[in-house]
Amino acid sequence: MRVLIVGAGLAGLVAADRLRRGGAAVTVLEARERVGGRTHGVEVAPEAAPGAWADAGAAYLGDRHTELLGLLAEHDLKTTPTSTEGSSVFELGDSPDGPRTCPGRFPPLNAVVLGELFDHLADLTSRVDVAAPWNTPGAAELDDTTAAEWAEATLRHPDARVFFPLFLGEMMAADPADISVLHMAFYLRSGGGLRYLNAFEGGAQEYRVDGGAHQLAERLAAELDVRLGAVVTAVHQHAGGVSVLTEDGGRHEADRVVVAIPPVLADGVDFVPQLPATRSTTRTAPGCAVKVQLVYPEPAWREEGLSGWSVNAAGPLLSTVDDSPAGHRVGVLTGFVTGAEAHRFSSLRPQEQRARARTQARRLFPNLPDPLAVHVTDWIADPYARGCYAALFGPGDWLRLGPRLTAPHGRVHWAGTETSTEFFGLMEGAIRSGRRAAAEILTLPGS
Repeated sequence: MRVLIVGAGLAGLVAADRLRRGGAAVTVLEARERVGGRTHGVEVAPEAAPGAWADAGAAYLGDRHTELLGLLAEHDLKTTPTSTEGSSVFELGDSPDGPRTCPGRFPPLNAVVLGELFDHLADLTSRVDVAAPWNTPGAAELDDTTAAEWAEATLRHPDARVFFPLFLGEMMAADPADISVLHMAFYLRSGGGLRYLNAFEGGAQEYRVDGGAHQLAERLAAELDVRLGAVVTAVHQHAGGVSVLTEDGGRHEADRVVVAIPPVLADGVDFVPQLPATRSTTRTAPGCAVKVQLVYPEPAWREEGLSGWSVNAAGPLLSTVDDSPAGHRVGVLTGFVTGAEAHRFSSLRPQEQRARARTQARRLFPNLPDPLAVHVTDWIADPYARGCYAALFGPGDWLRLGPRLTAPHGRVHWAGTETSTEFFGLMEGAIRSGRRAAAEILTLPGS
């Protein structure tokens, strides 16, 4: 059997690897000039620290990410703990004293109010049918309401209103106005629940891949026939199989196709016969994430008893974390620009983006020297990602799109983290989706 894979992110590469091992002849078509999709490594300071990499895309994992951990072990890749030891820095209002340093990660906000916020969110997540969100009791109303509208009606205290969009930005790279309540509740439950998703130690952010998560994609691709720079424009089914056309005039023939690209990108492909429904709608938003890596000669914040973790309501970096590469002296602060702030930041010129990031880092951590480098990875502007961490399902999307997300269209099968109801939006979800798509094909009669 001949199978074509559209997209060389983790989902596509895992599907290709499984199919190859199952005896299929597999070719992977990738639009970029690299593999990895929304995993992407940046060598942070080639002259000062050659071989020191940071994750400009997907980065974190925890002990429940069993498929990812298994693949890392299979490819002799190690994990390193995310550094969280020390105090955190918060700038959450118009305090004349500027940023505040607090022990641990709990913000200097009303603990009772934040507890009530999390109780509300826990109640929503507990009601979701995670395997089929569109079957959730009251799904129509939950899917018709934005998270911003829910917050306006539910959250009365100013502390909850300040913290809620920051929390969604960190967890989902979402602006509350972009997503339905059903999507918010589903995402949080799919990822392991509020406590697990939000935790470093014992949670979904406990580890990073030593040397960068992009290495897994590179090692998977090394065993495969991958064609880079192949922008797929059409998938035409016919009596003898499937023809996949590329922008450069290429034509590839196969018996089956796995499309492993984000839903909005899939809607830009010409399918014949036409899909019974689109993969996205006008309400489906891109994941609103820009990642910024500020590189220093060493992680000097640690000498002051700081973890590198910060939360900031004004931005542009709404949070920072210590992503310093293990085994290297350099320090790396990774800043996350998410939600509505990400769109504003994305519209700036690169020079202005770097300048604003440096200015904010200097305000939060005044004793830091000038950075050796500032790397900005704008996932909103990336034409082959259209956002990160994952697509954001807006009002009506789950009821319209959900039942068809994984249903094959003739000889066309679907993969990608957006097709996984387990760990949606995470590397683990991408891997599980690739294995599901491969299994669909390998269990076909005569395969």
